[in-house]
Amino acid sequence: MNKEDNKMRKLMNLCTVIGTILLLIFLYFAIKSQIFASQEKMAMFLERCGIYAPLLFVIIQIVQVVIPLIPGGISQGVGVLIFGPIWGFVYNYVGIVIGSIIVFFIARKYGMPLIRKMFKEELIERYIGWLNKGKKFEKFFALAIFLPVAPDDFLCYLAGVTDISVKKYIAIIVFLKPFTISAYSFGLVLIYDLISKIF
Repeated sequence: MNKEDNKMRKLMNLCTVIGTILLLIFLYFAIKSQIFASQEKMAMFLERCGIYAPLLFVIIQIVQVVIPLIPGGISQGVGVLIFGPIWGFVYNYVGIVIGSIIVFFIARKYGMPLIRKMFKEELIERYIGWLNKGKKFEKFFALAIFLPVAPDDFLCYLAGVTDISVKKYIAIIVFLKPFTISAYSFGLVLIYDLISKIF
C-alpha cells in the first residue's frame, strides 16, 4: 500500500467511525418512528422536516446502503418524487456514494465474517467465486455498478475484502454510480406515474 492510499484509508477510517455513530443514532430514532416501514411513511416524514428534509434524506440513503433495511431503488424513487428530478438525483447520489464508501471500509476492517452475518449464504455463494479472479473482479465490479441489475450494496461489501485499491474503488463508485441511480430513480417514478394514471 502506498503512502497516498494509507493517508486516504486513515481519513476514511475516521469518517467511517464518525459516520457509523451518527448512523446508529439516526437508525434508532428512524426505527422507533417507523420511517422505513413504507414509501408513504418515509415521504410523510421528509415532508414534515421542512428545510432539513434534504439532509435527512441523504442520511437515510447512507443508512440504507450501510444497513440494507429497504430496497435502495424505493428510496431513490422517493427522493425524485419529493425533491424533483434534479435535486432528487443529487441527494440520492450524495447519500449513496457516501454510504458505499463507508461500506467498503467497514468490510475491509471486519472482512467476510461480517458479510456472512449480514447477507444470505445463497447470495454470497453466487458471487464469492469472483474473489479468486484478481483483476477480473475489478472489471466485473465496475460493470455491476454501472448496470442497474446487480445487488450493489452487497458487492460494495464484497469489494472491501478484495485487493482493489481505495482510489480505484472510489473512482468506480463516483463515476459509475450515477447511471444506476438515474435508472432506478427515474424508472420507479415512471412506473409510479403509470400506476397513478391507471388507478
